[in-house]
Parts: sequence; structure tokens; C-alpha cells
Amino acid sequence: MNEKKYLKWYHKLAYGAGDLASNCSYGLVSTFILIYLTNTMGMNSAIIGTLMLVSKMLDGITDVIFGTLIDHTKSKLGKARPWMLYGQLGVSACLFLVFAIPSGLSSTMQYVYFFVFYTALNAIFYTANGIAYSTLTALITKNPNERVQLGSIRFMFAVVTNIVMGYAVMGGVEKFGGGAAGWRMIALICALIGLVVNTISCLAVKEVPEDENEVEKIVVEKAPEEKLGFVKTAKLLFQNKYYIMILIIYIVYYIMSGLTQGAGVYFMTYVMGDASLLGSFSMMKMFPVIIALAFTPALVKKCGSMQKVNFWGYFLNCVFSVFYLVAAMKKNVPMMLLFLFIKGVFAGTLSGTLNALIAEISAYTYKTKNVHMDGTMYSCSSLGVKVGGGIGTAAVGWLLALSGFDGTAAVQSSGAVNMIFAMYVTIPLAIGVIITVLLGMLDVEKKNKELDALKQKA
Repeated sequence: MNEKKYLKWYHKLAYGAGDLASNCSYGLVSTFILIYLTNTMGMNSAIIGTLMLVSKMLDGITDVIFGTLIDHTKSKLGKARPWMLYGQLGVSACLFLVFAIPSGLSSTMQYVYFFVFYTALNAIFYTANGIAYSTLTALITKNPNERVQLGSIRFMFAVVTNIVMGYAVMGGVEKFGGGAAGWRMIALICALIGLVVNTISCLAVKEVPEDENEVEKIVVEKAPEEKLGFVKTAKLLFQNKYYIMILIIYIVYYIMSGLTQGAGVYFMTYVMGDASLLGSFSMMKMFPVIIALAFTPALVKKCGSMQKVNFWGYFLNCVFSVFYLVAAMKKNVPMMLLFLFIKGVFAGTLSGTLNALIAEISAYTYKTKNVHMDGTMYSCSSLGVKVGGGIGTAAVGWLLALSGFDGTAAVQSSGAVNMIFAMYVTIPLAIGVIITVLLGMLDVEKKNKELDALKQKA
């Protein structure tokens, strides 16, 4: 029997374009905010890093708040679309304001100004818009295949947007006069593009009527789950060694991501001597993931284990990271791009299996503790993104300050240049080794099979 189809091709395309709007703000801020603040505004990178970390912690709290608000929303636009539509207004306004810090303010007030609008951008408006956008995947179709297609299409838009920004932003700043004026104009353009595309994406799709969920509601009513308190939930989570492993993997992975994103433009500017190279390096980091996602399901099926695929994938990623390190020391751009691409293909398999691994870990909890806690188990992804990303982004600011980096200086000290190199190349290699070791220990699939075999014998 064929599953019901809810979406036309243009619905899928319109929905996926929402990630173009999202990355007009996220991409600009995550990659370029630090160099704007240090080099154009002359602000202290250590203070900026600390403020960013505090802001990220607040961001983690608001995830739960907006998720609950969306669940309780009833309007003509549905549950999620109002938050996605109106949240972008705040995103666009705050994006412009964050890149338009008044030069006439005192030093202290500039930090206050940045923290207020950076936090409003991320913890309030971007969170509301982003959670609503992700929730729409489940609300505009009940067809599992269409949901997978939506995820793939939005990922493609995200990749293309980040590549274009990597190529265009620094050149665009100079084209519009450089300095504070150039950054304001780039931020305004990104804000307007995000607002227009987000509006189209939101209004081009419709949420499935409530009565489509009746079957799911009946299933839930027939099998009510015991409500666990916070203390018992936390105890069960941290009694599961596999939950701890996957949480650490998420945290260190996003520390690495925060470091490379934040340090990328500094690396191209001060180590490679050409800021425009950021676009090429961004492309060679993202395209391999698309390739890896295409063959990961077949590879897992052939090997019979996600652990084997991920462990050997990351092991080879680390091997080619050593070659990448040598090429970076020689500033050999073609070889750097080649090895970046190859190691990205091997590392990319993890992206395609993370959700499935969390499901296996959740199943292990049920088999050993007889408790279903799927939703709570997936908290490791949000927690890892917020904590890891916050630490990674903050670390860029702290390490720049520690190295003596001076954003207003035409030439940086050797200590600052070496630190930038370490953040973009050396430290990510070390983190890759840590991830590889953890993946080698993450034998939850094998344990689940053993538990199933014991149950059948009993």
C-alpha cells in the first residue's frame, strides 16, 4: 500500500529554502562576528568569548520554553508557522543591530550593547524561528519518506548558503566601503534576504489538520508512560554509559565546530594571507558530508554495524588530518583542499548515523531499566550543540587574547599566528582522535543484540 503524499515538489523546495534564510543570520554570526568585533570595533576577544558563552547558556534554557509555547499554540497559521514567520522579524532586526554597534558608545556600553542584541538574536528570535522551522517537518507531512526528503533539501540549501557567504562576505565588506559601514551593509543585505525567503518558505506550506494525528493519539492513549521526575530521569541517563559517551561526542564535536568556524576567517587572513580562501575551504568541508550521507545507509547495511563504519571512518579521517596538517604547515592550498575533502568524506558518515545511534542507546535503557525515555535521550543533541558550540566559540576569543592577538594591528605576532593555526588545524586533529576513541568504545548495537539473544533463550 502506497503511503499518502502531502507535498508537491515546490512545497519541498520552499520548505528547504527556509535554511537559506536561517543561514543568512547563523552563518554570518558564527563565522564573522568575532573578526568584526576585534578588527573593526577593537573589542577584547576574551571578554567577547565570555559574553558569548553566557549567552549560549541562556540560549539552551529558551529551547525548552519555545518548544512548549509552540506545542500550545493554536492559530489560523497553525502551531509552528506563526513563530517561524514572526520570529524572523526579530532575527533580521537583531542581525543588523549586532553588526551596527555605535562607535560613540563607551567601551563598557559597547559590550553591553553587543550582549543584549546577540542574546536577543540567538536565545529569543533565532531559537523561536529555528525550533518552529524544524517542527514543521513533522507538521506539514506525516509521510516518513517526505520528511527525509525535507531534511536533505534543507541541508543542501544550508551548504550552498554557507559556501556563498564564505566567498562573498569579506569581499562584500570591502566593496561597501570597508570598516563598520561595510559590515552594516552586509548585515542589512543578509537580514533582508532572510526576511523575504523565510516569509516565502513559511507561507508556501500548510500544516496538516489536527485530525490527521488521531491514529497517533490513540496509540499514545493505549500505552501511557510513567512520568519520571527530574532526579530519577537524570539518574537513569547517567547510569547509561552509552549516553555519557554520545553526550561527550556531541560536546567535543561542537567544540571543534565552534573553533574552526570562529577561527576560519582569522586563519585565512593571517596564516594563509588571503581571506577570500574561506569560500573554497567552506565548500571542501561541506560537500564531502553530502557524499558521505549518500552512501552511509548502504555501507552500514553491508558492515552490519554503525560502530564499525563510524570508527573506521573517523580513524581514516584522523590519518588524512595528519596529511592536512603537513600541507597546512607548507601553505600548500591545493593539497590542503584535497585532504580536507578526503577526510571530510570519511568523517561524514557520523552525521548520517547520530540519530540512529541515540535510538540504539535509548533502546538499551529500555532493555536494561524497562523505561522508555526516547525524548529525554535526544536531549544530548541539543545539550551538546549548546554547550559544545558555546565553549568552542568562547575558546576562540579566549585563545586569541591569550596569544596577544590585536585586531587593530596590521601585522600579528608569531604567537598569535601560531595560536590561530592551532585552533583551525592542530586542536581539531586532537579532538578527532578523542572522537575516534569514543566511537571505538560505543558498542551499544552489539550489547542490544546480546540482550535480545538472552531474552529469547529465557
